[in-house]
Amino acid sequence: MTSEHGHFVWYELLTTDIAAAEAFYREVLGWDAQDASTAKFAYRVLTSGGTPVSGLMALPPEGISRGAAPRWAGYVAVDDLDASVSRLEALGGRVYVPPTDSNIGRIAIVADPQTASLAFVQGLNIPPPPKDGNKIGRVGWHELLAAERRQAFAFYEELLGWRMAGSDASLADGYQLFSAGEDTLGGMFTKLPRAPFPFWLYYFNVADLTVALQSVTALGGKVVQGPIDLPNGIWIARCIDPQGAMFALQGERPDATSADLPSFEIGWAAEWGGFASRGRLVEKRTRASRPAPAAVPPSSKKPKTR
Repeated sequence: MTSEHGHFVWYELLTTDIAAAEAFYREVLGWDAQDASTAKFAYRVLTSGGTPVSGLMALPPEGISRGAAPRWAGYVAVDDLDASVSRLEALGGRVYVPPTDSNIGRIAIVADPQTASLAFVQGLNIPPPPKDGNKIGRVGWHELLAAERRQAFAFYEELLGWRMAGSDASLADGYQLFSAGEDTLGGMFTKLPRAPFPFWLYYFNVADLTVALQSVTALGGKVVQGPIDLPNGIWIARCIDPQGAMFALQGERPDATSADLPSFEIGWAAEWGGFASRGRLVEKRTRASRPAPAAVPPSSKKPKTR
């Protein structure tokens, strides 16, 4: 796993309705599913073109009783899980689930000093998707909405060896790209005050964003921000699935123009605390004007089409 250290290698959706969530993402992202359950709990592996891309499992009852909400979790590969967790604690991070053997490998659920949660994995026993951030159906971007991006980046640089992948001068609104080795993984920025908690957001590639967003709303999900057009011809949108998990989509919109923008933005009402958190995203209507993007993934490549 040495070559994967510091890279996102797996993603997992914890939800309150496995069957409904599977049906939703099958339609929106074109995924298939395989059963990977154990004697202890049900687990589904979601695939794109036959390649495993993420896991799907029920939110544990004890988490629900403590107010936990459905969410996407990203797993970062580490060479030495115990050492990484110890280093995280020394740097001011938190450990919600200590190093534990699981069905996908040895894992830990942690949070950075600003409380944005993620997971570590050592010895992932599911082959990670090939490094192709532009392929349809895969995660193409990782975004941290931080309480303060410079402090957040310094933490991850020390912990995981991440490096800056772009200068402040070349990025809008202080959006900082970060990389693991030669691979640019995503960006960080200081969140807006209306988002009271830091968190990681994962962008899934789609061939046609308009079609994907139509599926999101038709199946009971919400588009809470976007579509937003980027300079490279790609559009993005931030969404919530029917069970309440937030995710984002990115892709082309054939024949779309900048006039094709909604008149709402993200509003927040939340009470959050640790891994077992409560919260919701509230639509807040505004006057008919183009919403300013909260962040801009500045990749110069377009997602490939099938």
